[in-house]
Amino acid sequence: MNSITVHFLPSDKQVKAAPGDILVDVAMDAGIHINAACGGEGACGKCRILLKSGEVETKNNGKLTHQEFEKGYRLACKSTIIGDITVEIPETAKLDQSILKSSPDQNDLHDGRRVVPREIDKLITEADYNPALKKYNVTIDPPTLDDNTSDLSRLLRALKQQHNLESISIDFLLLKKISHILRNANWNVTVTLVQTRMESQLSEHQLHGSRRPKMISVEPGDTTGKHYSIVLDIGTTTLWGQLIDLNTKKSLAEASEYNPQVTFGDDVITRIVFSQKKDGLEKLQQVVIKSLNKIINELVSSSDIEREHISHITAAGNTVMTHLLLGLDPKFIRETPYTPVANFFPPIRAIRIGLELSDYVYLYTFPSVASYVGGDIVSGVLSSGIYKDSRLTLYIDIGTNGEIVVGNSEWLMTASCSAGPAFEGGGLKYGMRATTGAIERFHIDRKTLEPMIRTIGNVIPKGICGSGAIIILAEFLRTGVIDQSGKFNCSCTTHRIRPCSEGHEYVLAYKEDTKAEEDIVITEADIDNLIRAKAAMFAGYQCLLNKVGLTFQDLERVIIAGAFGNFIDLKEAIVIGLLPEIPTDRYHFIGNGSLLGAKLISLSNELLDDGEKIARKMTNVELSEDHSFMDKYMAALFLPHTDSTIFPETTRAVMEHDNFC
Repeated sequence: MNSITVHFLPSDKQVKAAPGDILVDVAMDAGIHINAACGGEGACGKCRILLKSGEVETKNNGKLTHQEFEKGYRLACKSTIIGDITVEIPETAKLDQSILKSSPDQNDLHDGRRVVPREIDKLITEADYNPALKKYNVTIDPPTLDDNTSDLSRLLRALKQQHNLESISIDFLLLKKISHILRNANWNVTVTLVQTRMESQLSEHQLHGSRRPKMISVEPGDTTGKHYSIVLDIGTTTLWGQLIDLNTKKSLAEASEYNPQVTFGDDVITRIVFSQKKDGLEKLQQVVIKSLNKIINELVSSSDIEREHISHITAAGNTVMTHLLLGLDPKFIRETPYTPVANFFPPIRAIRIGLELSDYVYLYTFPSVASYVGGDIVSGVLSSGIYKDSRLTLYIDIGTNGEIVVGNSEWLMTASCSAGPAFEGGGLKYGMRATTGAIERFHIDRKTLEPMIRTIGNVIPKGICGSGAIIILAEFLRTGVIDQSGKFNCSCTTHRIRPCSEGHEYVLAYKEDTKAEEDIVITEADIDNLIRAKAAMFAGYQCLLNKVGLTFQDLERVIIAGAFGNFIDLKEAIVIGLLPEIPTDRYHFIGNGSLLGAKLISLSNELLDDGEKIARKMTNVELSEDHSFMDKYMAALFLPHTDSTIFPETTRAVMEHDNFC
């Protein structure tokens, strides 16, 4: 079979392909990212590339204008390679990894109180330090003719005499190696023990039975000072990892990557659909494992430790992400009555799924609650401490699959509402993730209606991120550029508002001022997507509170978690009705609660138990089966809401603004 050369620009990378290969697959195999949010169905139009030379077999499915198609733009997911080609990936189709390496200044972005780092450190310090894995150095008496007790018995005897440890079992793989290890180490070794429950004590429905130590590693010499754990957050969009020193309880390094599964779909539903294709599940698992190994390599390299001293790894992710990580079929999560393979997952050897760690390292994954309420929320509830706090708290993780928890130390109720990808830049004509070049701040001159914009990284704009879209929407509403249903006021005397195929649009930046090679606009269809997304989230809050006879005014705290919480402007989110109108000092921002929870259970067996108890304690509400949800959703399809009593101050401000148009 003749090989074909595909030349990617601007990376100047050349790769080989076979006739009939799909361009987006070739790019993915080469490690070249092209946005492909719909899993290859051609529905999102995000994977556009510019064909510089050569030809591909493709048809314009309507996601490209006639002019774009004539210029050479193609959708990578719908382009079959038939010969040598050179393609250029536009700025809008690429992901910028640099944004993952830095955190925004929270004090500049939030009006509410944030859980500041020193408070998080205090939480870790106060947790009972009792990690699941511990190291013990022992010196063993060599065997003699007078004392030829077995090597294992000799080792267990030394552990009892020197550390008062007994009732220890041993991993069989280790049993095959200890005789040589002991002798090569001149009978001075370090033993790693993990506190485990016997399989007969594990249950999906109840937690019982005490832990007992199990020997999983024996190393030559004294390595007790080299004791590390890796913790992971398996996000739908982003993967995060930290290297933890189990002796000092400190994070030594942090690394992150975009989840490469975005190439197969922006959200969990499209990834479930892709998993049902031939080799789909295997591909989804392989790409995420490859990126996790990259994170592990970076953590090891930047902290200058030896990989073999990593003894433990924990991961938190939503139910679908956990299934894909472990290679479990998520098919029935999507189908009524929405059942996962399991909610509690047994520890698994990391090397079994391809993680490049020692053979004795086990991966622990947080338990899930339901099909769309996963271990990331359990981990977040653990790290926030709401499960042991008497204050009534609303915990929100805003994203494509928005998760909500309400409760306190007495009870916890949770739900998931499909908000769609609008808050992550998806579903918008010029939407993008919160990376360099995304419009994140926006202001309109009250006289001219001309915009003032600021992008992440202060560079030429490429598109609009979700948090930026919220600010744009709020500013439009305040100035009368749109009405409360989200429609543009066409009486405004500005050339920025103009007709388009989707009603009307507002020009944020003209093409000569962008990297998009065309005007960046926000359309009425975009605004409608944002309103529907915020309505789904708000209706979810209301449903949970109404289930227990409470209102927003009863809330003593609202905790906002996740990556989106790093960028969201609190006041603007209230203006559009995404967040409830309550005193802003009740709002807290916890950042990556999922990653913090994974860190906590590395440091404490007790907190590991708490994580399992939280998962069992949560009552899940299926909003799709709640008849009141649709009524509340329809009522929230207004800015900020059809019920002005829920947003009295915001509604008054909107109704009393000067009509600048």
